[in-house]
Amino acid sequence: QVRLVEFGGALVQPGDSLRLSCAASGFPFNTSVLRWSRQAPGNQRELVASISEDGTLTHYVNFVKGRFTVSRDNVKNMVLLQMNSLSSEDTAVYCCNVSLGSTVNWGHGPPVTVSS
Repeated sequence: QVRLVEFGGALVQPGDSLRLSCAASGFPFNTSVLRWSRQAPGNQRELVASISEDGTLTHYVNFVKGRFTVSRDNVKNMVLLQMNSLSSEDTAVYCCNVSLGSTVNWGHGPPVTVSS
């Protein structure tokens, strides 16, 4: 059974940093592309970042480039999202996810709230 469990959501102030973790199990982690997505209140879910199977290739959407860093630990089966210079526009529920065949598997996501 595929399991994705995220940790690290919090209430932070603008300009703060936060690191999210996602512990994965139940699928071949080392051969899977992992992604972080987010859904802000009233908005559709959107991709934030992705990382290749070996961690050497990463992709970021424009609004997080230079602020967010995705990484993975293929020994611990974890994917991380380091978020810096957070603003209120980053307030959202963040989920890690993985596509296995035609199925996208999602974690339930921790809420990240950026507010002064």
